[in-house]
Amino acid sequence: MPSAQELVQSCTSIFSLPEIYFRVREVVDDSNSTMDDLADVLKLDPAISARLLRLVNSPVYGFPKQIDTISRAVSLLGTQAITDLVTATTVGRTFAGVPIQLMDAAKFWKRSVLCALLTGKIARSCGIKDSERFFVEGLLRDLGHYVLYQYAPQRAQSALIEAGYLDLSLAEVERSNIGCDFAEVGAELLRSWGLPAQIEQAIRHQLSPSEAGDYIQHASIVHLAGAVIDCLERDSKQRATEVPLDPQALQATGFVLANLSELMANAQSQLTEMLALVYPQAVAA
Repeated sequence: MPSAQELVQSCTSIFSLPEIYFRVREVVDDSNSTMDDLADVLKLDPAISARLLRLVNSPVYGFPKQIDTISRAVSLLGTQAITDLVTATTVGRTFAGVPIQLMDAAKFWKRSVLCALLTGKIARSCGIKDSERFFVEGLLRDLGHYVLYQYAPQRAQSALIEAGYLDLSLAEVERSNIGCDFAEVGAELLRSWGLPAQIEQAIRHQLSPSEAGDYIQHASIVHLAGAVIDCLERDSKQRATEVPLDPQALQATGFVLANLSELMANAQSQLTEMLALVYPQAVAA
């Protein structure tokens, strides 16, 4: 069976971000570049610029005044936050053209965007600075499944069914049936794209946050949001009376469970608007 790294390498030509992402990264990584240089690169892609402005003006950021220019967005948010937003606005476009067998793409992106919204809200409720950056981590949380369904659709689908039937974790069944799980595969894909370590590590260790080292807080928040979304997706007969949350994740974040219902309601109220920015095809589905 292939390792997660080998599996991702076999799909690299299929799962690659658009040129605009790498041009933005090139500017951000250049110590001699300026905010104006970054804004100029973004303006070369009008579609990304428009979606970026809509995202900056969304409830995720909650700025009191409308931000109507890319230059203003860059100066307010800074280079790293802008890079994160470019990732969020390009990843859906990247995967829109990838045919996937046995996967409901619209359902996948609805779940991913809801997870992204909830991740950011959990981070904010825990008093974490720059909590909106967690939106991207939540959005990418489940991305490994896209690769698994491309590489081995039948086995990936069987793992999902078997996990529900046997009441086992999906990751456990994936490791048995395919050789690696969605968290490992997703992390390797993000690493191949050169995304920041905190995002890659949050995805890699979302199932075991205590193993994330310096990134335990990031992995813990992705774990909490992901566990909630997974629980909601289960059939009511199979759904646990309580969401299976890692105690160490709760301890690392200080998250107050009593806040969960309100945060989820807020996330669901914003789902359609955010889905239109990330994966518009799912809005009408």
